[in-house]
Amino acid sequence: MTNPTSTPYNRLLLTGAAGGLGKVLRERLRPFANIIRLSDISPMAPAEGPHEEVVPCDLSDKAAVHALCEGVDAICHFGGVSVERPFEEILEANIKGVFHIYEAARRHGIKRIIFASSNHVIGFYKQTETIDAHAPRRPDSYYGLSKSYGEDMATFYYDRYGIETVSIRIGSSFPEPANRRMMSTFLTYEDLTDLIGRSLFTPNVGHTVVYGMSDNRDVWWDNRLAAHLGFKPQGSSEPFREKVEAQPPVAADDPNAIYQGGAFCAAGPFD
Repeated sequence: MTNPTSTPYNRLLLTGAAGGLGKVLRERLRPFANIIRLSDISPMAPAEGPHEEVVPCDLSDKAAVHALCEGVDAICHFGGVSVERPFEEILEANIKGVFHIYEAARRHGIKRIIFASSNHVIGFYKQTETIDAHAPRRPDSYYGLSKSYGEDMATFYYDRYGIETVSIRIGSSFPEPANRRMMSTFLTYEDLTDLIGRSLFTPNVGHTVVYGMSDNRDVWWDNRLAAHLGFKPQGSSEPFREKVEAQPPVAADDPNAIYQGGAFCAAGPFD
């Protein structure tokens, strides 16, 4: 989906713009809006022209998030802690932060949010299982818990206020898969961009949960409940199979060999 199927938004907010995926999406989201407002608590490159606005913001600051969302037409919420950390750190950025984003959307009349959820919402399912979006959540970490909370927030704000969300349970979106587990969870940047575009412009999504994965050979997730998005991934982890399978195999009791969430299932405790 190189270009949006509808008129671009005037101003699209991307939180987490200094993060790994945020840096990738900064350029790739350009066809979807006249102006991309980029935000993060970490340093960002200056605006490259009138099509960009760079606005630093701490997601745990409710007033700052409210100001950040002024004049915005849609939000791609990729901000927050993206790895497993002590709960107190997750609380500030990921739990308070997602609440502040939805409250700001309500107060400013923003009706579409793309929420960067995660496969770690369902990380304690075994790799031998295939699940869809109706499977009960089984978060594997404080990080996964925060994304599960974000999905509940999305449902509540749709039911109560009509704010529509597509929650993308991102698998592993990197230049290439790093291990055997990622051969199933791999999501190319091109497929992620296409999925975001469809999530922004497909009408009547309510709260849709979609698994962010490419057309990999062995997959654990069924996207039939998000078929209305028309997402048909074009990429695959197959070109990297030989390289990945040359790695020494992990032990049979290693979480990377058992659970869909891999190492997140064993991270911590942090006391």
